[in-house]
Order: sequence, then structure tokens, then C-alpha cells
Amino acid sequence: MTEREDSQPALLDALAPPPPARLPAGAAPELPVARVLLDSGVPHLDRTFDYVVPRDHDAAVVPGGRVKVRFSGREMLGFVVERCEAAETASRLSLIHKVVSAVPVLSPEVLQLARQVAERGAGVTSDVLRAAIPPRVARVEKEFAGLTAPDPVFDPETPRPRQAALALTGYGEQSWVAQILDTVRRCLEQDGDAVVVLPDARDVEQVAEALEHVWGAEQVARLTADVGPTPRYRAFLRLRHGQARIAVGTRSAVFAPVPRLRQLIVVDDDDPSHAEPRAPYHHVREVALLRTVLTGCGLLFLSTSRSLEVQRLVERGWLQDVAPSRESRREASPLMMATADSHHTERDPMARGARLPAAAYRTAQQALQHGPVLVQVARAGFVPAVLCERCRVRQQCPSCHGPLSLPPHHEQSRTLRCRWCGLHQRGHRCAECGHDRFRAGVRGADRTAHELGRAFPNTTVISSTGDHPVREVSAAPAVVVSTPGVEPVAAEGYAAALLLDGDAQLSREGLDVPRRVLARWFRAASLVRPHGADPARSGAVVVTAEAEELTAALVRWDPVTYARRELYRRLELGLPPAKRMLSLTAEPEEAEAFIRAANLPEGVSWIGPSPLEDGRHRYLLFFGYAQAAEVVEEVRRLRRTQSAQRGDRAVRIAVDDVAALQV
Repeated sequence: MTEREDSQPALLDALAPPPPARLPAGAAPELPVARVLLDSGVPHLDRTFDYVVPRDHDAAVVPGGRVKVRFSGREMLGFVVERCEAAETASRLSLIHKVVSAVPVLSPEVLQLARQVAERGAGVTSDVLRAAIPPRVARVEKEFAGLTAPDPVFDPETPRPRQAALALTGYGEQSWVAQILDTVRRCLEQDGDAVVVLPDARDVEQVAEALEHVWGAEQVARLTADVGPTPRYRAFLRLRHGQARIAVGTRSAVFAPVPRLRQLIVVDDDDPSHAEPRAPYHHVREVALLRTVLTGCGLLFLSTSRSLEVQRLVERGWLQDVAPSRESRREASPLMMATADSHHTERDPMARGARLPAAAYRTAQQALQHGPVLVQVARAGFVPAVLCERCRVRQQCPSCHGPLSLPPHHEQSRTLRCRWCGLHQRGHRCAECGHDRFRAGVRGADRTAHELGRAFPNTTVISSTGDHPVREVSAAPAVVVSTPGVEPVAAEGYAAALLLDGDAQLSREGLDVPRRVLARWFRAASLVRPHGADPARSGAVVVTAEAEELTAALVRWDPVTYARRELYRRLELGLPPAKRMLSLTAEPEEAEAFIRAANLPEGVSWIGPSPLEDGRHRYLLFFGYAQAAEVVEEVRRLRRTQSAQRGDRAVRIAVDDVAALQV
């Protein structure tokens, strides 16, 4: 026999399918193999593994249920993805060790969505599922024993409208809450389910109450951590079994397992709360986009401002811009004033240096005759920062470099106190110029409330901060001092709003600081009554900041034009969201080795290494949208390879993490 003839059987054997896996005794008679996704954040374990279904647990091992299996000598949790006749390997399979839950909490659609989110963020599927599925509460599952969870019904071939909308006001018939109710009503009329995702629990409470008032509590499920683990898990299972048709919650609600998803609503997509702080650091906006393509559901981005990411999709025609016309915006907007413009500075030369310019004081004084006045300040507390009176440099503790504060007895003792280590610094001098006189850099909400109480005697002063939020205020005259994001709603609108500390907010580091400050201004200004001929029903907004481009956008009530201009500016500079970005953070040797080993395509540029305060290094990779799939897949491949060879070396990968871009 020739060498060629001798090699043919070996070649045929290599092409033949592997022999079936050997099943141990006691396997289930039908569909004896279960494919299990391990609950592990290790990159190279991000796939399914085959296990044998025990005959005794045949009925309890269901797709989407939780089980425990033995892997590499230890017991691990996992989800059953599917059951099948044969395994994908010829190795001897192990039996499923224990059935944790026979309730199918993981639907096929959410599993597919989680895989897509992990692929986009160079992450691991199980990390996404931890954010998507709340922790198990065993006693709640007993309420759903014997019930069948319906399979998801969706048609990606017939996509529904995808829109970007603007809310004219934060109260009344034109508010964003009213727009949500109208959109959900149309969805339910088409026999579909709706998912509403909001930035925080305060907004969830407001929207959920409005939805329950119209459709009843049995049709609405709240998905927030604030309600507690038991109510949250019960709400999740109600949605999974089709008992509730409207899911409303914070960022995890974007994964709500409704069986007939027809409408997905994301409110204030530019709010930082929509970004998941844990790996793979996904954003609600991106998850919503992936789910829309997967299911063909309708999508609505609703806000009082416009994010650059949404504007990019509008410019490309992927989203329909349904913002109100310029005339409608003008009719709904209050009278807008910027104290830094030439008109006011000529009449009040001291306005630039005053925290409460004369125009703001007069506006508040007149408005208090007709209703409440909102005062937005940068931060909570009494005196959050200390600046040198001469050079305006922020003062730091000589011991721990933490922020210093002015205690009440500062004028007498000339002592500063560190807010981190608590040490008192007597006789402190500025490290920059040596001066020994200091001033409050940004007065907090409590200090502002105290000062305004003296400026407007016999007037009620209300303080609303993150620690002590106030939800609503009456129409009675009052000064309402609030930090951004927790402004109370006045049922009939505020008579005026004073937006203070604008320059202090804009002085913070970060590429997205300006647009987020503008979004806070629009959110607060939307709570004010529109400008009209009747002084008793007319509203006014005064903003104190030097940033002419931002104040002009607010005065014109035109967030779309600002977003478009800023987007094209980013395009020229090659910055997100005009380009995709990936940040890599690790110990110096690990970061350099990772970048050196990555086989990146041409055209990918990076910045780094940039040393961080904790000793680690960071690289920033920039690439086009067309290259994104190739770049992210290469990073995932390298993570899996290094994880299998050397274990997890604490390399942090985040895709489109704009917070990593500090300027």
C-alpha cells in the first residue's frame, strides 16, 4: 500500500463526526443533554457546556432555569440554555448536580440580547445577565409554580417607528410624563407590551404612579433596586409570565422580559445613571438600540435636551426627529436671561463676579409674588470647596491631598479642615501663591438656602438634595433650592428659576461636562411656566455663566442645534461619538503587553499610556464604526487567550466609556 493510500483512511476518520458522548446511568430518557451557561466572569468560559439531565430532575431542568453543576472540581451556578438529544463533545459528561430553580427566568430573547451586549462591549455574557436578571427570592417563585412563561413574540422584519423627541415642559399636559402615557397608550392598543427606562427611582415613582392611575397597578411592574429584592423579583416574574404589560424602571429595566415587546422608551439617555458601573460597562442607550434591531420594536428617546449620540443617529436617518417646531418651543418656553451677555453687564458691571446678580435678584423678587422660585446650585452641603482669595486655586490637604473645607469657626481660628482625613490645618497657606486668606469656591444647597432666607425674609425656603429630595411643591410662594437632578415639580410650574454656579459646574474636568451642564439647565428650565402677557402666569429663567455658546442654546431653547454643532466638531477632531473608542486600564506591564499583542487593523489610533493616580496605565483606542466589530472581536479574542493561559490579570476594558476622556 502506498503512502497516499495509507493516509486516506486517516483523513476520512478526521472528517467523520465524533462518536456520541457517553452518558452516565440515570440520564433522562428524552433530551438527556442540557447546555449550561456558567455564571462566571472569566472570559474563556463564556460559552455553553454540556451536562446530563438526571432522570429524577427531568421535569425541573427547563431552558432558562437555574442549576448547579460541577466544573473543574468546584460547584458553580449556571443557566440552562437548551436541552438536546446529543452532546457536542465525545467526552464523558457529568450529571447536573442540583436544580436551583425550575422557573425559566432567562428568556431566549434576553439571552440573545445579553450575548450581543457582551460582544459589543468586549465583555462576558454572564456579567450582562447579572444586571438583567435580579437576584432570586425562593418564596416568590412559589407564587408562580406551575405557570408557563410564554415565548417572546417579535418580528424584526417589520420594524416600528424609531424616534427622537423633545419634551417641552417638565409638568402639565406637554410634559415628558404625558408623552410617555400617550406612547404607551398607542402600544397597548396594538396589543403590545411597553418598557420605560428612566434615570433614577424618583422618576420611576412619578411615571409609575401616572401609569397605574390609567391602567391599574396589575398592569405595571416596577424594576428598581429601591423597592427591595422581593418586590423587584416579583415584578420581574410577573413580566416574564405575561401578567404585567408595562415595565418601568431604571437601567436594568431595558432587559425587562416582556413577551410582546412593541415599544421601548428611554428618558434622558444622556444621564450618567444610564451607564452600568460594572463590566462590561454597557449603556442603556446602546442596549436599547440592539434590542430594537433584534425585536423590531418601536423606540423613543425622550428628553428635554438632545444627546450627541441620539443626534448622530438622527443625522444618519436611523432615528426620526420628532422635536417640536421652533414656534411651539417658543410658545412653551419661559423668558430667558443670561446675566453674562452685554445687555446685562452694561447695566450691572459687577454681575460677572456676583453669585446672585441684580437681574437674578429682581427676577426672583417679582416672581415670588406669583408662585415658587427654583434655585439650582451646583452641589449639596454648606461649603463644598475652598479657594485662595488671591489666585483662586482649590486648596488641598497637605497630608492626604483631600479637599479642605471652611469650618464655622474659621474666621476666629484661621483653621481649615480636611473632608477626607478630618485633620485640622491651622495657619494653612496656599501652595500656589502663599496667601493665607480663603473663600468658599461653590456654596452648597444648605448654605444657599440659608443666605436666600435672609435675602427674602418671611419667605418659605425649601432645600432639595440627593440625601433629602423633595418631590413636589405647592403653588404658594417659596424659594426652592435644589441640586441638579432632584428639582421638585410644581404642579402649576415655577414662576422663575435661577440657575447659579454655572461656571463652577463647567470648570470640572471631562469632555462631556458642557453638554451635561446644558442638559441640567434645560431640565430645570422645563419646570418653569411659559412666558406670557399675564405676569401672574408668566415665567422667567436666569442663568449665570460665562459660556456664551451654552447660554445661547438655552436662551433660544434650541438643544438640537447645539447637539448638531458639537457633533460635527467632534467629527473633525475624531472624538466620540463621531468615532468609537475603547479604553484599556491595567498595571503598566499588563497594559503594554496587551496593546503589543493585539493585532489591530490599519487606521486604529491610540493615546497612551496615561498614568493614573492608582499607579495603573490607560490606553485609549479610537476607530471608525466600520472597524468596530473587528477591533472589539480582536480584544475579546486576546482576553480569552490570556485568561486561559494566565488567568484574569485585572485588565479593565470599556467600550465607548467617554468618562475616560479627561481634558
